[in-house]
Amino acid sequence: MRKLGIIAGGGSLPGQIVSACRDTGRPHFVLAFEGSADPATFPDAPMEWIRTSGISRALDIARREEVQDLVLVGGIQRPSMLDLMRDVRSAKFLAKVGTRMLGDDNLLSAVVHEIEASEGFNVIGPEVILEDILATAGCYGAVEPDLDDRADIERGIAAVRTMGALDIGQGVVVQNGRILGVEGVEGTDRLIERCAEYIRRDETGGVFVKAPKPSQERRIDLPTVGLSTMHKVVAAGLRGIAVEAGGVLVVDRAEMTAEADRAGVYFFGFDPAAAGNARPAQG
Repeated sequence: MRKLGIIAGGGSLPGQIVSACRDTGRPHFVLAFEGSADPATFPDAPMEWIRTSGISRALDIARREEVQDLVLVGGIQRPSMLDLMRDVRSAKFLAKVGTRMLGDDNLLSAVVHEIEASEGFNVIGPEVILEDILATAGCYGAVEPDLDDRADIERGIAAVRTMGALDIGQGVVVQNGRILGVEGVEGTDRLIERCAEYIRRDETGGVFVKAPKPSQERRIDLPTVGLSTMHKVVAAGLRGIAVEAGGVLVVDRAEMTAEADRAGVYFFGFDPAAAGNARPAQG
């Protein structure tokens, strides 16, 4: 098997990748970001710590460990431009991509191209290792969105697609057709927390919708939901979560479904290709 380098940020996903490698006997090595990765999620894995601004050292370690494939998983705090300029390879990369750095999508696409074309590694998405990590169409638990909920989901899909085309964000909160908030640099959990004060408790409805941007570099930056997302939705008083099937990573599928059923909220995957996107796939 080709040796896998796991460039690990925060959350449980790096640990799931390590576990899958162990189950299949795939050789692996973890490059864990300082300040983001939690080594408790991948105990006893071969690893070294790296900095987000130290791309030279990270790639040198990967080459030393004879890594062939790279997967980038988990959340990180992005380095400042000044920190990046202190690293020789990073500085050369920044000079090369120039204006293509405008927006996250362009930057991440350029990063993947540089890693593959100039450094010789093959970048893969986490779904290559974890086959059931991508969201599927339909209801996960016992609760289904009603007609009003589906109208909010449709509204959210339209909004998140408009945002995504402008490289703004991947999530939106909607209640009774009103956009309560859109995701920016603060991330999913902070968005939901921020919107909680605007949710009308005397009205029904309310959904968090998540979907990838149209030009997303899907191998390293697919949107993700997990158990903490479900906890935030329940605490905020929303009716449910809707995610794009095939376009969102579901990290804690069983736990999220159990929590949704316990709290009486829906967890729904919409088919982006279906007519009337809020309808689950049939058959």
